[in-house]
Amino acid sequence: MSEVSAVRPHLERRFADQRVVFWHDPLGQYAADLDGLDLAGVTTLRVANDEYGIKHRLLQKQPDDKFLVYRTGQPPVGTRNWLLDLELAYGVFTADRSSLVSQDLGLRADGIDEVVQAHEKFFNASKRVQSLKALLTPDDDAARLRAKMSAVVLGQKEHSLLEITRTLFIENGKGGRTKYDALVDYGVEDFYWRGVASIYGYEATSPGIDDFILWIFRKAIDGFRSDRPGGLQNIQLDFASFRNDRRSQQALAILARRASADLDYKASIEEAGFRELVAVDLFEETDRKIIADLARAVTEQAVTAREVAEVVRARQSSVWIDGYRPLYTAIAAAADLLSELGTIDFTFSTFDEALERYRSEWFRIDQLYRQFTYARRTFEGPHPLDSLREQVEKRYTNKFVYELGNAWQKQVDQAETWRSATVRSQRSFYGDYVEQLVREDKKAVVIVSDALRYEVADELRSRIRQEDRFDAELEAVLGVLPSYTQLGMAALLPHRTLKHSPDGKTVLADDQPTNGTAFRKKILETVGGTAIQAEDFKALSPEERRELFKNNRVLYVYHDVIDATGDKQGTERRVFEAAEQALSELVDLVKKAANANATNIFVTADHGFLFQDDELPQQFFLSEAPHGDKILVKNKRYVLGHGLKLDYAFTTFSGVQLELDSDIEVQIPKSIHRLRLPGGGTRFVHGGATLQEVVVPVLAVNKKRKSDTRLVNVKVLPDTDKITTGQLVVKLFQSEPVSDKVQARVLRAGLYVGETLISNDPQPELTFDSASGEQRDRYQSIQLLLNKDANDYNNRAVEFRLEERIPNTNQWRVYEKAIYTLKRSFTSDFDF
Repeated sequence: MSEVSAVRPHLERRFADQRVVFWHDPLGQYAADLDGLDLAGVTTLRVANDEYGIKHRLLQKQPDDKFLVYRTGQPPVGTRNWLLDLELAYGVFTADRSSLVSQDLGLRADGIDEVVQAHEKFFNASKRVQSLKALLTPDDDAARLRAKMSAVVLGQKEHSLLEITRTLFIENGKGGRTKYDALVDYGVEDFYWRGVASIYGYEATSPGIDDFILWIFRKAIDGFRSDRPGGLQNIQLDFASFRNDRRSQQALAILARRASADLDYKASIEEAGFRELVAVDLFEETDRKIIADLARAVTEQAVTAREVAEVVRARQSSVWIDGYRPLYTAIAAAADLLSELGTIDFTFSTFDEALERYRSEWFRIDQLYRQFTYARRTFEGPHPLDSLREQVEKRYTNKFVYELGNAWQKQVDQAETWRSATVRSQRSFYGDYVEQLVREDKKAVVIVSDALRYEVADELRSRIRQEDRFDAELEAVLGVLPSYTQLGMAALLPHRTLKHSPDGKTVLADDQPTNGTAFRKKILETVGGTAIQAEDFKALSPEERRELFKNNRVLYVYHDVIDATGDKQGTERRVFEAAEQALSELVDLVKKAANANATNIFVTADHGFLFQDDELPQQFFLSEAPHGDKILVKNKRYVLGHGLKLDYAFTTFSGVQLELDSDIEVQIPKSIHRLRLPGGGTRFVHGGATLQEVVVPVLAVNKKRKSDTRLVNVKVLPDTDKITTGQLVVKLFQSEPVSDKVQARVLRAGLYVGETLISNDPQPELTFDSASGEQRDRYQSIQLLLNKDANDYNNRAVEFRLEERIPNTNQWRVYEKAIYTLKRSFTSDFDF
């Protein structure tokens, strides 16, 4: 540092802006090397009791030349210094290390030199200094300099207290402290803690990150209430950012779990009910407590399904929802199921009335049971729904499946033929849905999904309708008996006659075998069509699919996920997972067919199924075995043969009664009973005559030319036009229920002055997805906290905005707004 060459760059920068530089070197340490400066175009003058002469030369003799005026020792004080006026005009250069660094930083505010002197270790490394200079602005003061030094030490560009604290919290969540130790090592930790005390309100004799974190969570539990002037709004606002910003969410979850254990939060809410906790999401224990209490209340039927739905919907905004969404979904489904079973009435007088009741209302019980079971099984970990599951299984099996099966069985016993006067037969599917289109020179795609139960198809209808420009209408047909794959698949093909082969193992359509895609393809070729497996169809390129559709008047696509899973003992309990997979795949198949230019698409099934997740009790199995002159085929839910012996445990049909063109007889175990046979599973079965097995869906899908989906409308309902405190609560109203075509809208909220955000960052997002027809269910409120920038806009108009994301971008646009006037009686100091 004693070498004059180190000083040259600083002097050159001075001369770039001014003509004269006064250099004070009290100890004369640069005097011997002064001539080695070699500053181009600059004359060096040494002060040697000739101040007047120097002044005359600078101002009169050479007023346009550049001079370096070098002085050693202590200059005279006040008016005795004849050069004082010029020194004040041009400034004085000093070359001690602190001054050189300060000058290098380009900062002129008071206290800069003191900061540099106090942090010699920081400024010893040129790389750190260069990183710091990249962050500085000319008007930075000593406090902002330390803040930016802290950012450099932490290896980041953001120097706000929010971002420095976020970095330290993220590190703490990972179990480290290297970054905090670096603050200590470079002597800026005291500055950090002074900022935390003055801005956040945390004060401690020996402050530390762990203690600070625990203090924050204590304050959060208490709603950040404080008698401190200005309150704790600063930390409340930043704490929300820590929790909601993706960068720190995971770390804050870890810290919350730690704080919850340290504060024994679980014990503190032990006596609280779920209604008291519904708006609280600070700790994960809250969701666990709500789920346990809500499940218990549903099990005991001590809460209405409506209230359960309200609680579940409110919890979707919980920080912890991703881990518990399946449980909330399961509880809501269970509440609806048990509620409907509480008033269900299986009184019906005719075969057709029962079909209509199942098609229009009772299928919903099967759907809720599937949704409950699937959601419950999706959750991994210790299960809090065991008692609720026991209640659901008991009520579903005994009250619904068994009682409905028995009531329906009476109509089955009375049926002289397997035909309905109001519901079309599955056997006439081709003639009723496809043939007329072909006659009109139109084309059709038929997707046959094995074991696509009616209730699953109802959900598929909704999912397809949610796709833009797609419409879908669901009808039911009466499935063939026995309700098994070979016969159901054959019934869907074009044919005049349908019968079993003499050994009962093959189903023949117009005397042609139908088992397998190759045989079905031959039959479809007779009407200008073809068949293909779904996996093969998906494997084709878009152009190949268009060519396939172009070359065929009718295209059957065979899809098998549900039956392939349920019909195996090892996987039958995963049948509802298979149903979820099937729903996703079928939507994809429909879209691929539409993209191949198909406009008439049908989704149907060969049969439905019975399924209970619990192991079946003994009474659901027949102790009787079928007898007859000749047993051809024996399955858990049906028997084929000749001369079958009549038995009260079975319903017996002739081929004529079932509209089959053979003399083979059919026996079906009554109600939901099974034959106990080796191999396969027992929970998933089909082949019998229950409504779940024989009400077969036909989903007619059409693609429209114009867009037909839109997002739900939302309105802002201000209670006032003024903001007088550090927060604002705004009421929002979803003006209509969501439906398949009126879809949920996600909006973010914020307060703006121009394009300056003066509230929470990140901005809170709200989902408007209520399907309730009741207006009171469609209100939401959002609480916004004002940030530090709000201080600059008191007594100004500010704009509350709801914004929505522009599709396929990261940009947002204003959806709805309201104007407020900011009239706060005091402001808070956020500066760092």
